Amino acid sequence: MQNETYSTDVRLLTETDAPEPGMLAGYSALILRNNLPLPLPPRLAMIGFKHKKYSTQNWMVFTPRHKPEETLYGHLEFALKYEGVNLLFFKKLFEKMNREEVTALISLEYSGIYSRKIWFLYEWLMQNLLPVPDLKIKAAVPLIDEKIQFASPRGVSSARHRIINNLPGDRNFSPLIFKTEKIEQYINQNLPAELTSYVKEIKKEVLLRASSYLLLKDSRASFAIESESPGENREIQWGEILGRAGRETLDFSLLNKLQDTVLEGNRFIKRGFRTDGGFIGIHDRYTGSPIPEHISARHDDIEELMTGLLDAYRKMRADNFHPVLAAGMIAFGFVFIHPYEDGNGRIHRYLIHHLLAEFGYSPAGMIFPVSEAMINKITDYKKALESFSRPLLKFIEWKKTDDNNVEVLNDTADYYRYFDATDQTEFLFECISYTISKVIPAEVHYLQKYDAFSNWLIAEFGLPQKMTSLLIRFLEQGGGKLSKRARIKVFPQLPENEIQKIEAKYSTVMVGE
Repeated sequence: MQNETYSTDVRLLTETDAPEPGMLAGYSALILRNNLPLPLPPRLAMIGFKHKKYSTQNWMVFTPRHKPEETLYGHLEFALKYEGVNLLFFKKLFEKMNREEVTALISLEYSGIYSRKIWFLYEWLMQNLLPVPDLKIKAAVPLIDEKIQFASPRGVSSARHRIINNLPGDRNFSPLIFKTEKIEQYINQNLPAELTSYVKEIKKEVLLRASSYLLLKDSRASFAIESESPGENREIQWGEILGRAGRETLDFSLLNKLQDTVLEGNRFIKRGFRTDGGFIGIHDRYTGSPIPEHISARHDDIEELMTGLLDAYRKMRADNFHPVLAAGMIAFGFVFIHPYEDGNGRIHRYLIHHLLAEFGYSPAGMIFPVSEAMINKITDYKKALESFSRPLLKFIEWKKTDDNNVEVLNDTADYYRYFDATDQTEFLFECISYTISKVIPAEVHYLQKYDAFSNWLIAEFGLPQKMTSLLIRFLEQGGGKLSKRARIKVFPQLPENEIQKIEAKYSTVMVGE
């Protein structure tokens, strides 16, 4: 593999337009040249013909002086130096190479930084020791370059390779997140501190009521995202569960209990992990054939993947990994695996609450109602999900089953354990920020207006509290007007002039006109 040419003209790409003429370099060049079964990176690296280094949303453009040697090692060195670590790429590459080829590859620069990273990754991913002696040099280098990707703050040193393994997860589940400007801005912004500062100015009684309503609102939104109308009792029950998120141990038992709660009363859905295939999409209206938008992990792989996911969660918690980064990896990793026949979406959103609470990100007594934010950003939510699912569809081989499900025919487990969670984490940060700037203030402001109007009704007309609440509800249902039925059947004591006065006050206080 050492004497092949790897660079590819960017004009041969059909998926995206390059900002200028040039040649692909690094991961994308190697994926195409070796026909590796994985999507191209979301940002491609290229060597331009101009002497200008810059980046766009989809491209990293380097100058001719950055051009790697036209060897496998040259492009690997370039990729690790400028594009970070891509675990899925290395797994697929190593599956195409034999031990002798890998040994010869790292022997080119045995003690070099990038040789050591390749060496470590081979033995870590493949669980296969190479016939290479342990290094004797003293200096160890981090596997993840923290200028490019987020790493665990507590790395583990490998004396054999003189590499510090600072991956956030473990071999069975380790997504990665790039250090984008947007994510770093959100981290520096300190969203929990913003929320804490805001709620300090709110009366405790109003804050308690707001917290209660926000739980119910988030519960209702989580069902609405799935196009379900579960009824008030189930919404309240799920809201109570969200309020306790982070207090119980996150394990298989809790996940199964959550599924039981989500599917309460549904006797047609199997409980526990799937025992057959799964997909999200539609069926052809004439043939019934599946038309997948997302294909779930094979049922044979679910237990191993979910064990890896929970082990990674425990590692991130012990390592004090950033809560939102952890939630992005774990919660979206869960929904991509899709371990259950039904209930995955609501449990996925519960996991966000759980990790933010358990890792101490959510202020005491408050939640970030992310489902409410997601339903208001539903197009962006779908884009975040599709950025994982859509590129993978061409690499998943499947056939239709007799019951119009999908049966996956190739090994796909690595797609769900080594994915790039950057898009999903950016979206999650956006949702948390939206709850602070929009959702929570809107709820607090509503309660403050509600109290002002309620107190005026009591003081002006001597209405009892129960009747005041009922009157406000009728006014809200009527868009600020009391219906004829309500006037006659419910509030016959109120004459026309008082009703007009009440409606005018409602418009002033509740609507702000």
